[in-house]
Amino acid sequence: MSFRLQPAPPARPNRCQLFGPGSRPAIFEKMAISAADVINLDLEDSVAPDDKPEARTNIVQAIGDIDWGTKHLSVRINGLDTPYWYADVVEVLENASDRIDQIMIPKVGCAADVYAVDALVTAIERARGRSKPIGFEVIIETAAGLAHVEEIAASSPRLEAMSLGAADFAASMGMQTTGIGGTQANYYMLHEGAKYWSDPWHWAQTAIVAACRTHGVLPVDGPFGDFSDDEGFRAQALRSATLGMVGKWAIHPKQVALANEVFTPSEAAVTEAREILAAMEEATKSGAGAAVYKGRLVDLASIRQAEVIVRQSEMIAG
Repeated sequence: MSFRLQPAPPARPNRCQLFGPGSRPAIFEKMAISAADVINLDLEDSVAPDDKPEARTNIVQAIGDIDWGTKHLSVRINGLDTPYWYADVVEVLENASDRIDQIMIPKVGCAADVYAVDALVTAIERARGRSKPIGFEVIIETAAGLAHVEEIAASSPRLEAMSLGAADFAASMGMQTTGIGGTQANYYMLHEGAKYWSDPWHWAQTAIVAACRTHGVLPVDGPFGDFSDDEGFRAQALRSATLGMVGKWAIHPKQVALANEVFTPSEAAVTEAREILAAMEEATKSGAGAAVYKGRLVDLASIRQAEVIVRQSEMIAG
């Protein structure tokens, strides 16, 4: 372990982030009563350019008027390469109530992008006397973003979460695919004439998880485009959870339950984790540094793994 301890990420559930266009206020109340942990009201890709001013107005009103319960409430602004982003930040933060928790910044390519939004948000908070600091989530969806992922993860104390945006990332990388997440038909290996499909997003996810865990940021998997393919979504989510990601986007309401299922530790997993902790506690009392649990060796590293599962379960239950 480095002398510099790994900071803990925000202690809040982030199993599912449900997205909805700011231009469709009729769906906001349904989003509010969904089982998603995070609500992302969108001003970016899902909103046509001519509809963005009205979408801002809709979001400002909804932030104050709708009962969002305990959900983490986020607004996705437009990218810094557009003429829309500054008005998104100014109009929302100067007019919305303190119920907003977070701004999501898309297509972040370097720490300076986060700095620019941070400076504007800070100025508005001070000018308006906003008492509740706004958190940030960034989306890694360009080659530059992944190349600079660690500096981005360390860019601002406001940063709480980081997501992988598969579609724009694929376009930026020049990947020959139109799929959004999941395995891709041409990304396979051959063994004795049989095809084995691997995960083209694995390396990007691993880089994001490592950067996030180093700097106390929640790593989140992005969208899975085919919302008719429940098993494909579940498979992608299980791979992400195994790598250390804490949740996944939902671009359709039916994906919320799937994400919650995968990113909530199962009863069996929690029971096993508690049994490992109990076995190690008994071993420690007897002066041993390790124990045998169900035929396998468990030690101090096993304690840290088990504690992750137990803490996650208790946080979600709480």
